[in-house]
Amino acid sequence: MRFARSLGCGFVVLLALWPLASLKLHAVELGPIAQPLLSAAARQRLTALATRYVAEGRVPGLHLMVRRGGQLVFEAVVGQRALADNRPLSKDDLYRMYSMTKPVTAVAIMQLYEQGHFRLSDPVTRWLPELEGLRVRNLDGSLSRVDTPITMRHVLTHTAGFSYGFDLSDPLDAAYRAANLWGAADLDDWVRRVATLPLKFQPGAQWHYSIASDLTGLLVQRMSGQSLAVYLQQAIFEPLKMTDTFFEVPTPQRARLLENHVWNKTTDAVERVRGTVPSLGLNAETDAMSNFDQVSLFSGGAGLVSTAQDYMRFADMLRLGGALEGARILQTETLKLMTRNHLPEIIQSGGRANDALVWANNSFGYGLGFSVVIDDASWQPESNIGSYFWGGAAGTIFWVDPEADLVALALIQLMDSPWPLRKDLSLAIYGPTPKTRPSDSAYGPTPKTRSSDSAAAELTSIKGE
Repeated sequence: MRFARSLGCGFVVLLALWPLASLKLHAVELGPIAQPLLSAAARQRLTALATRYVAEGRVPGLHLMVRRGGQLVFEAVVGQRALADNRPLSKDDLYRMYSMTKPVTAVAIMQLYEQGHFRLSDPVTRWLPELEGLRVRNLDGSLSRVDTPITMRHVLTHTAGFSYGFDLSDPLDAAYRAANLWGAADLDDWVRRVATLPLKFQPGAQWHYSIASDLTGLLVQRMSGQSLAVYLQQAIFEPLKMTDTFFEVPTPQRARLLENHVWNKTTDAVERVRGTVPSLGLNAETDAMSNFDQVSLFSGGAGLVSTAQDYMRFADMLRLGGALEGARILQTETLKLMTRNHLPEIIQSGGRANDALVWANNSFGYGLGFSVVIDDASWQPESNIGSYFWGGAAGTIFWVDPEADLVALALIQLMDSPWPLRKDLSLAIYGPTPKTRPSDSAYGPTPKTRSSDSAAAELTSIKGE
């Protein structure tokens, strides 16, 4: 084990920082927990992190949660709802999850995998015939035929050759923006627009962050015969009791949706989102994922709104191997398949490292819907090998650390954030020294068992591919 046996105090801390000028901190003891699973030093670092981010004007507010061994060991709700709304942030406020939608969509498609709807080697054109005539754009602008059919594995690992439209210097991404994908009426209209665009590279040749998760959402629709919204509601949200997770925010709940912000690099300050977010090349006020009202284009890559409590239930299900409180969402072996690295070494050292949206080192691989820590030598002390995670465009982040039996979640609403929130949160939890020095670890004792649901609900393993 790479973490210590240092003792921590057994209570959960809830913080609420009221209007920023006062910086008055209120701490509430919510009662003892069964084991000292997080040290006093870690809790102090987490409290300081939450307070600092708000007091220094980095964000109007943020919500932090840490669970370990099935218990809530830290929670902080700090700051105000928005720059223009000085009401204190609440535990049940709704956040734009953006790309933290992707792991949810990945779980949905792998449910269908378990049901025998597809194999990872199957061509996606079996369900998406619109993509039959795709071409690859060469560096000189010419087009070539696709040598390798796009498979389900390519789509699920972002190696199919699609892009996103975020690179303002790339002519291909300019074509993505011109196609107005997020102005499509629905996913069928959307994929027809995608079919007019060339691929960035031959399938399987590189890793490139892309619209692949939105394609996955459409695949869920066509395999299940239900809209993505209905499928997720019935197959994931209802079983997990995620009552506040939506594509379309119900009218009675709309007052709970937090305002979005952007970091202005010129003024070095938080601003309300107005018009185009430069680094994304999209209009954050009018694109299909902004207002969450009367939604017909269900974005499997970025469309969900949720609360910290709801998303933590999803993440805790992952920590427990695919089940939560008796609700089995995925078989454990399926989750293991999803959370191991699927990228060939040539991609890790080549195409992936050149992708501006991904870390240019070999500490991370990519599974089926998650980034996976494969080597912590250059990334200590952020999390253990085998941890998996993802974040969202508005600064949200979560990860699951199976070795530590830990889940961490941080929610803000800040586009173009310059702040290393994941790194700061990791340092606060794990401590300022490498995990290979257990005497300095932030942890208490390692939980010996998971919840009774974990063992009792195991199902027959399925065969990986």
